Amino acid sequence: MGETWNKKERQKKKLKEKMDKAEKMKERKEQTGKKSLEDMMAYVDENGNISATPPDPRKRKEIKLEDITIGVPEYVPDAEDEFRTGKVSFFNHEKGFGFIRDLVTQESIFVHINNLSGPVQENDKVSFTTEKGPRGLMAVNVNIVA
Repeated sequence: MGETWNKKERQKKKLKEKMDKAEKMKERKEQTGKKSLEDMMAYVDENGNISATPPDPRKRKEIKLEDITIGVPEYVPDAEDEFRTGKVSFFNHEKGFGFIRDLVTQESIFVHINNLSGPVQENDKVSFTTEKGPRGLMAVNVNIVA
């Protein structure tokens, strides 16, 4: 049948586990040995790769603090971005705003009634320029294209 689990057997089992654990720890310490600081050092070369040899000081480049930009670079529109074409996908005359779907990029751009040259309806083809508004791109100088 099964073994009996009395107090002495449990103590023997715990003592054996403790001895095995101490022996494994001792083996690990012997295997790793002592490493010098030089063995533990890692260097980064001019390409950003980790290597065991120090980089060549002659290949060092000086970088000015002013040349480092943190964040998203400022958007500079190209000459071709000046006039865009699109279709009015939605316009609410009561509230005075709507959206234009750009025909090239297919992005939806906000338009306010103050930036319209005349009345528009949904699905009208328009030309416009864009400006950065408080919540993203905003269509300005909106004209209906015949």
